[in-house]
Amino acid sequence: MPMPIADLEAELKAAFPDAEIRIDDLAGDNDHYKAKIVSSAFAGLSRVRQHQLVYAALKGKVGGELHALALETLAPA
Repeated sequence: MPMPIADLEAELKAAFPDAEIRIDDLAGDNDHYKAKIVSSAFAGLSRVRQHQLVYAALKGKVGGELHALALETLAPA
């Protein structure tokens, strides 16, 4: 079952409360998203580590409920 965009945003907001989050549904199917997340939690971390934090926050849903997620992660300027 696909993951609604509101559910994805809620999970990301719970994990990164200070974050600015923008989510785009790439295919219009609630299954392929691109997320841009700007959070102080990413400060000083490598891009790989930032993405690992996001995947951990989604608790294994990527590849299941959430088929594809393209990530752009940044620390605030």
